[in-house]
Amino acid sequence: MSTKQELISEMLEMQKKFIAYEQSGQFNAEEYYVGEWKAYRERYQELTNEVRELASKEANFWK
Repeated sequence: MSTKQELISEMLEMQKKFIAYEQSGQFNAEEYYVGEWKAYRERYQELTNEVRELASKEANFWK
């Protein structure tokens, strides 16, 4: 299991990749939502859910 910081680091790297893609002028909405970037978005959502779950456990440590 990854630590929260490792997950956040992966998310930040993914954000850098997306920003570079977006700023390259090659952004294609169809590719982003249905094509090649679909797996990217799904992985990012998984990371988001994991980080949120870890943070929730930390915030509610008394439960």
